[in-house]
Amino acid sequence: MISYLKGAILYKTLDYIILLTNGIGYKVSLPENLNKQLREGQDGVEVHCSLMIRNEETLELYGFASPESLGMFTMLNTVSGIGPKAALAICSLGNPEDIKKAIMERNTNFFRGIKGLGEKKIQTILLSLTGRVGEFDKNRGGSGDEALDALVALGFSRGQVKEALDRIDSSISDSEKRIKEALKLLGGRK
Repeated sequence: MISYLKGAILYKTLDYIILLTNGIGYKVSLPENLNKQLREGQDGVEVHCSLMIRNEETLELYGFASPESLGMFTMLNTVSGIGPKAALAICSLGNPEDIKKAIMERNTNFFRGIKGLGEKKIQTILLSLTGRVGEFDKNRGGSGDEALDALVALGFSRGQVKEALDRIDSSISDSEKRIKEALKLLGGRK
């Protein structure tokens, strides 16, 4: 899994950058507020990344300025009906503390104006995350279990993933192997 990159911006659009690292150009989608701070040709750019798998064949990288921002993105992705693009748009609204505060205060106005995010989805976000923002403070970047976070990011429910990971031989500690074994158990259930 790619979780951190540092390099020079080879190319920049409104939605993503191509980050040149050791001769390889990585396409990294960024929150709008971070993207605006960067310029083409800038060197020493550091991003904390989330690698998402879409349609079982397309890999997409999402980059953030801090582990806290990445953690908020990861948490938003666990909400039913909120995909990485919507989570990225929400992360563009402010820093993780601003988003956390809006969730805790059930501030629906904070989330308005995001394309594709209607009142119903905003309510879903608030209901799903109100009790979990304290968990975000403890973890700051996910659950601490790379396999769990990766499988949840693929669209499986946290409960299904925990159940599958509990059934895997405890001697398997490598995250990649745990993910493969869990995927065998989860099969097509999403």
